[in-house]
Amino acid sequence: MNKEIQLLVDKGEMLPLMEEFYTIQGEGYHKGTAAYFIRIGGCDVGCHWCDVKESWNADIHPPTETVKIVAQAKKYSDTVVVTGGEPLTWDMTALTAQLKAEGLQVHIETSGAYKLTGIWDWICLSPKKMKLPTQEVYEKANELKMIIYNRDDFRFAEEQAAKVNKDCILYMQPEWSKRDKVIPEIVDYVMAHPKWKVSLQTHKYLNIP
Repeated sequence: MNKEIQLLVDKGEMLPLMEEFYTIQGEGYHKGTAAYFIRIGGCDVGCHWCDVKESWNADIHPPTETVKIVAQAKKYSDTVVVTGGEPLTWDMTALTAQLKAEGLQVHIETSGAYKLTGIWDWICLSPKKMKLPTQEVYEKANELKMIIYNRDDFRFAEEQAAKVNKDCILYMQPEWSKRDKVIPEIVDYVMAHPKWKVSLQTHKYLNIP
């Protein structure tokens, strides 16, 4: 990457775009609604069960001008979801300012491990044990989505729930490869602890991206 492009990436005026697509939001509070997804490459959080590990290496995803990303997004939906990878690896200020200038609702799905940049209408926080969220994202998260892979994840979920703001909606979501084992455990847990809700990856059941 030449120095000029690197400077634009550092400023968030170009971002390593892995993919972008129009689909149905499958998870959490907005499940079932149409949205345009922007998947940004780059993540060093390193979840062993990640289903988009090809997003981890930002170098294999072409730096793309944010103006081009926004021009494409506004053709499809009034709701845009920025995901990754870990989108907060990069400065989200320029991208979100341009999306908001087009009158779009802008959501993020993040581990919260890096500084919160950008203007967001909805923050879905999904903490990971390897790199915990910043205090700011705990305070501003609209929903907490805890991925349940094993029994210890229930402990971790409660630990994280104690750190978010009082209005944050709490979700437990089975890790897809373990769903047959953990769904019954999640159902029992949520029935015993009704402050939690169940989130499923409904897009996988619908066989859509």
